[in-house]
Amino acid sequence: MSDFSTQKDQLIHDLLQQRDEMYQELSWLRKIDDGTLELLEEQNKKLTATIAEKDREIKKLLDHIAWFKNKMFGKSSEKHIVKDPNQLEIDWGGVDLLPEEKEIIENAEKELISYERVKPEKKKGKAIRQPIPDNLRREIEVIEPEGVQPDWVRIGVEVSETIEFKPGELYVRRIERPKYAVKQAVAIDSNIVENTSAQSTGQNVIEESTIRIAPMPLLPFPRCNAGASIVAEIAMNKYFYHIPFHRQIAMFKMLGVSLPASTINGWFIYGCDLVRAIYYRLRETVLSSDYIQVDESTIPVINDEKNKTKKAYLWMVRSVMDKTVFFHYDKGSRAQAVIVELLKDYKGAIQADGYQAYSIYDNKKGVLLLGCWAHARRKFTESLLEDKTGAEYALAQIGKIYKVEYMANDQNLSYDERAELRKRLAHPIMLAFKNWLENYYSKTIPNGRMYGAIRYTLNIFNRLSRYHLDGRYLPDNNGAENAIRPLAVGRKGYLFCGNDDAAENAAVMYSLFACCKASDVNPREWLTDIFNKVPRYNNDYTLDLADLLPHNWKKHNAHTSFPSESR
Repeated sequence: MSDFSTQKDQLIHDLLQQRDEMYQELSWLRKIDDGTLELLEEQNKKLTATIAEKDREIKKLLDHIAWFKNKMFGKSSEKHIVKDPNQLEIDWGGVDLLPEEKEIIENAEKELISYERVKPEKKKGKAIRQPIPDNLRREIEVIEPEGVQPDWVRIGVEVSETIEFKPGELYVRRIERPKYAVKQAVAIDSNIVENTSAQSTGQNVIEESTIRIAPMPLLPFPRCNAGASIVAEIAMNKYFYHIPFHRQIAMFKMLGVSLPASTINGWFIYGCDLVRAIYYRLRETVLSSDYIQVDESTIPVINDEKNKTKKAYLWMVRSVMDKTVFFHYDKGSRAQAVIVELLKDYKGAIQADGYQAYSIYDNKKGVLLLGCWAHARRKFTESLLEDKTGAEYALAQIGKIYKVEYMANDQNLSYDERAELRKRLAHPIMLAFKNWLENYYSKTIPNGRMYGAIRYTLNIFNRLSRYHLDGRYLPDNNGAENAIRPLAVGRKGYLFCGNDDAAENAAVMYSLFACCKASDVNPREWLTDIFNKVPRYNNDYTLDLADLLPHNWKKHNAHTSFPSESR
């Protein structure tokens, strides 16, 4: 018992001694602290907040990487087919609708489903080899059998044709104008003649020689050795096939003609100046229509002051009904003031994406602003990796809107009939979709892709739904994007424009070639022809330059159709 008491006392003694040592150490630390602990605690809080911020940044970057990987290696089509067919049904949970509205929407759904079931399937025709055109020059190659004897009788011939290619050819247009000396009688007064032997009463007659030569025809580029066809070829290669000048110089060299870069560039500038009046007339024609689509895209332009490229913009305006297009360059600016000045006198419908610069036309008298369902659909397609369920539902609803358009196309409806079909089927679906967007908005991740897609769609939903008002209006802006696509291809070919003047010339040529493509006109034949005709129009102001625009020019040149690219 005594041993236990001794151990207990020793333990208490050791604990008290340890406590005293810790107390002394704490007192010593407090004396030398002078706020170090508080500083460490504050730094710890800052580090914790920094780590949390870095974690959010890492998640954001990982989302960006996933988006870029899907953009680069994923499917490029925006068409989406959900795996679960039940998701095509409208989810009425949380959607506030009157019984009458619900019945209208359900009837629209049933009619679309019934049409999908009963519509005949389109049978794809079997591919047939097209005959070789008769207008191509034939080089006949006759191969006789070996050992032909005189008593053999020819009874027929087997013919096989293949299409071959030879490099292009440059030729010289030589204009010869012979001079003629024509002798003609000239009557003069006898008082002027000094030779007395030649004097006579009345008038005398002498012979005088005059020079006769045919007048020089009107040339598109006077005092220049470039013809219309080669300038047209240079312009077409640059802005239709996107071949830079240095590659064209190499191509001409292979044909036996060495042309300096300054010469090629000078000829091209002459051509742009010659057709600039047609370009301005094209702008007037497009802006006189009552339904246009507007878009903008980047074009790199060299900044002379900084000796590097700047991110400039080309604006595109398209007349939907005429399929005429023009590009506009204003020192590379994308500011709202550019489009306001460009469309200051316009009256009609304007279709554009959700760029904020177009919002001013929501309140302008005489203008109806339309949205683009393709842009909204693209936002939800980008949200599939983040919120698959919500994104698939949104894409299914947008798909139903497009099904109404396919239904109208299949039935070949008129504009009035198409508008009536949209009011009966598409409009109820859009109303239900808007209700779903408003209810689902609060369930999304703040600042996430689905959050941004819904916010984008709701902000411009009034514009998106207005297309049902007129059968001519389209649900999206895809026609404008197709017209602006060559600009993106050109950026990969010639890389940049040398200055603002070069960018303006690019706008001129892109406009004219876009109209050629839309009207299925051969750009080489068209540009060569108008280069030769513009001088006559410049001398006669009674002629309208609009007659030279591709869609009007084609009416008088029906044989000049051009095999356009896949659309």
